[in-house]
Amino acid sequence: MKSSLPTLFAVASLVAGTAAQAHISVTGPGPAVAGTTYDAQLTISHGCSGADTYRVKVRIPAGVTSVRPLDSTFGKATVEKDGNGQVTSITWTRGNAADVLPADTHAHKLALRARLPDTPFTTVYFPTTQVCRDAQGRETTVEWVGTSGHGGHDGADSGSTPQAEPAPELFVYPARTPGWNKYTVETHVHDFAVFRDALIVWAGDSAYSPNPVTKALIETEAGTKVLTEIHPGTEIWVKY
Repeated sequence: MKSSLPTLFAVASLVAGTAAQAHISVTGPGPAVAGTTYDAQLTISHGCSGADTYRVKVRIPAGVTSVRPLDSTFGKATVEKDGNGQVTSITWTRGNAADVLPADTHAHKLALRARLPDTPFTTVYFPTTQVCRDAQGRETTVEWVGTSGHGGHDGADSGSTPQAEPAPELFVYPARTPGWNKYTVETHVHDFAVFRDALIVWAGDSAYSPNPVTKALIETEAGTKVLTEIHPGTEIWVKY
């Protein structure tokens, strides 16, 4: 960690970022912190080709444990488990066909509570199957399973062409405290939106800040490089 740039924090301010929302997104009350219990909410933004959503099946990724779904106004939840008793999927279904709306006019929210994997700076994906039903009872299925080019701050293919039906994704943040935090990053991080609420990030003699004024100071500070990516095994210091 470098100790120069004495005026850096006098002019820095927190910068709030807005993540792009997929057609089915996962959000929560705050950052999804590694190794903690998280209340995740899935938003089903729309139905299929004008038809309302009838059933939603969400696969639980490896490492996500202690999974407990919540029933919702959409419908009750059922779970599937593997031989070890770990929840592998959750399915929410309308109580009966009469609950299905005659057209695609509403968004729907589903929720679950789970313990996140203790793997900060990684992205977990929740492949989802959406089944819609029109007024004549015809069903349409959409598989939201794509993982290429959709965020994946730690993925090598983040710059590739996005797939049409991206899987809902949740980025796992490291635990943090106000002030300086030291981390060893075990993945490749090139999307610095993950530091959107940080004051500054240091890795050796390289630094990054989401604040434009601080960023300008970094760019003009002698002996300081601009941090543009973090390789696995890199030790970093982050000030929140």
